[in-house]
Amino acid sequence: MGAILEKDGKVLLIKEAGGRDKGKSNQPAGWIDVGQNPLDMVIQEVREETGLAFTPTYILGVYSLVRKDHEGVDGNLPHAVKLIYTGEFKETGEKPSVEEILEMKWFLPEEIYSMNSEILRDMDIKKEVKDYFAGKRYPLDAISHTIAD
Repeated sequence: MGAILEKDGKVLLIKEAGGRDKGKSNQPAGWIDVGQNPLDMVIQEVREETGLAFTPTYILGVYSLVRKDHEGVDGNLPHAVKLIYTGEFKETGEKPSVEEILEMKWFLPEEIYSMNSEILRDMDIKKEVKDYFAGKRYPLDAISHTIAD
């Protein structure tokens, strides 16, 4: 799950503070916990990683990403299926989680399109940004969350 946040024609990227992708730029995003509502999760991740209060208004798309650079010792490749949201946000006065984020910065789309895998965590972010500025949007009710007994 993740979000594309845009202000004045620029997109917010955060710089990862740890893990294999330390120092690389990414959109606010995270892994969903079992049973967690996807909308609640993206709201929580955006707030933790940026300090911004995010209200999802649309789904930008569903993006399938295989990271060959993260092949496991067992030969398995990570394969993420990412729900990316767009929406409104406002300042809260909160600071991003210093355990997760080194910095936040707004980038023009052209700057993002020129980033390589040494700078950008997931190369599909370029496609997400292109889709955002092309006006792609899907209704939030396209996702249903159910916890069955």
